[in-house]
Amino acid sequence: MLNRVSVLGNIIDRIKLPFRKEKEFYSCLYPILGFYPHEISYYKLALMHRSVTKHNDKGKPLNNERLEFLGDAILDAAVGDIVYRHFPGKREGFLTNTRSKLVQRDTLNKLAKELGINSLVKSSGQTVAHNSYIGGNAFEALVGAIYLDRGYDACMQFMKKRILAQMINIDRMAYKEMNFKSKLIEWSQKNRINLCFDLIKETKDDNGSPMFTYRVQLEDIECCEGCGFSKKESQQKASKLTLQKLKHEPWFLDKIFAAKTDRTKMEEEPVMAIPSADDAENFLKMTGDPVEIVENQESTCSEISLT
Repeated sequence: MLNRVSVLGNIIDRIKLPFRKEKEFYSCLYPILGFYPHEISYYKLALMHRSVTKHNDKGKPLNNERLEFLGDAILDAAVGDIVYRHFPGKREGFLTNTRSKLVQRDTLNKLAKELGINSLVKSSGQTVAHNSYIGGNAFEALVGAIYLDRGYDACMQFMKKRILAQMINIDRMAYKEMNFKSKLIEWSQKNRINLCFDLIKETKDDNGSPMFTYRVQLEDIECCEGCGFSKKESQQKASKLTLQKLKHEPWFLDKIFAAKTDRTKMEEEPVMAIPSADDAENFLKMTGDPVEIVENQESTCSEISLT
């Protein structure tokens, strides 16, 4: 182990970096990448969050957003290539779902944390950690930096040998259930349970990124909430928590089915004959104010109502 450290130190010394901090940065990147960068400026930029107000000589902001855009495209291509070759004979839908699982934000966030990328990112420090995608964004930007520094083949090798060979089991990930919203919808349809996704609030985080909070409702019973940077993500989180509650809390499941029983009983009860509209006096007594009826028909359901 000591010999390896001394060898790495000698390699860094031969690079002849001008400052001690540069040598430290190279040393931090090597365990992450598995190689030393050629052009260090790409990697510095990849680890600079937009919350850091830094500009170049022309006054343009310096941050990792452009590299993040590039890295996202490279990741899609590289992971798509890997998945295609790893699962011969599988259909397009399976391949697409598997690629999505491997490059989704939660996966990239976990990778960034395990690799130690989070500790290298320069930011204002104002973003709440559990609601932030700083790590996952920096991971994408780092892939963009690798592409500019060493080319597409280096990105492929990084994903194959560093990520998929050491950190992610691609087979386990491929068959892991990730679409909790679809699973909840399927469950509600099978059991004829009314399901709604209600938008509770829409806000912005400290960096101005939009955030959404959705709540699941089953048979008009409020269930779990989910918060995320997109409507899809927040609904997925709310669905996941609701499925867990249905599985682990029998009393809650009983409450949902009891509400369904009450609803179906009301639907099966005979409807009272409505008097003719020609009999204006009796008609108004039976129906109430027509304006109120129209207003009360508005649904609080934001997306789905299943019967």
